Amino acid sequence: MTESFYRRALVFTNARLWKLVHIDILLVGSILLLIGGGLFVLYSASGQNEAMVERQVFRLIIGGIICLALAQLPPKYMRRASPALFVFIAGLLVCVLLFGVGAKGAQRWLSLPGGLRFQPSEIMKIVMPMMIAWYFSDKQLPPSFKQIVSVLGLIILPVLLIAKQPDLGTSILVAVSGIFVLFLAGLGWRYILGAAAFAPIAGYTLWQVMHDYQRQRVLTFLNPESDPLGSGWNIIQSKTAIGSGGLYGKGWMEGTQAQLDFLPESHTDFIIAVLAEEFGMLGCGLLILAYLLIIARGLYIAANAEDNYARLLAGSLTLTFFVYMFVNIGMVSGILPVVGVPLPLVSYGGTSIITIMATFGILMSIQTHKRAR
Repeated sequence: MTESFYRRALVFTNARLWKLVHIDILLVGSILLLIGGGLFVLYSASGQNEAMVERQVFRLIIGGIICLALAQLPPKYMRRASPALFVFIAGLLVCVLLFGVGAKGAQRWLSLPGGLRFQPSEIMKIVMPMMIAWYFSDKQLPPSFKQIVSVLGLIILPVLLIAKQPDLGTSILVAVSGIFVLFLAGLGWRYILGAAAFAPIAGYTLWQVMHDYQRQRVLTFLNPESDPLGSGWNIIQSKTAIGSGGLYGKGWMEGTQAQLDFLPESHTDFIIAVLAEEFGMLGCGLLILAYLLIIARGLYIAANAEDNYARLLAGSLTLTFFVYMFVNIGMVSGILPVVGVPLPLVSYGGTSIITIMATFGILMSIQTHKRAR
């Protein structure tokens, strides 16, 4: 019986078997670990709302199907399609500004038949690095100054369209996804230091064009106690929840901040505060470990990719996923301003889940379509 079990386990973990169906078992295992923990926390954070959890599961299933479909597509086809996809999604961003659907003071969605809607800016998080990686795919690296200027032009246009919606968090992530490709292409230190020197001017310019509520978020970040019952409420309650969890937490569904509705957006942007209160620092550590396993596998895939396009794309997608995690945890714990970035695969969401799962499909495609050496 033991021998039979061992043989089955050997077949299950056989690398050739999974490569035939273009699945990276290490990446998938880490993703499933994160998703399982996320659904567990979401049930508590949503006030035991089974319908919400079911909708999350449905979106994860759709995302999983898209992930597996993209994994079957060789990277060479993605490379060919990158310019057309970039133009198409940029066109959709223009459509959002012209006749998009608004909610909570922002116009970020396009309506689809059947009452569905989607957010083109989320898709641009993938299409942007695809486009920049395509641009560098047949060029000698590191990039020249002219090439750097061309890439920055490609990045700025979609970022401005998204910032106009307004959606500062997503515009930053889209910009970061493109800049990561530029950095991985071998950006010289003189350009990096030049950008650092220019940062204060860029920061001042950004402050001038920001909306009032966005400026308030920055001021609240610097001093949340200045308006404890208004703009500072979210971050104060979030830090209270995190601190009260201690090492081991209060127990599942036993947290007071979320269960008594002191913590706003507990099932979306601030869900890790619920985790911290109920499972403590130990629970947060396990969650971060699951993220680090995914990131480590993504960087391994990037380092072992076959060509510049695959290497730059995989590296950028992985580092952008890290930024997702870092920015959310940073803003919830008070070390970064609140910019409305959900915790990937844990926060309740729609288009963002599909986008992230599509990212993993691309990574698996890059890993499993490599030619035998």
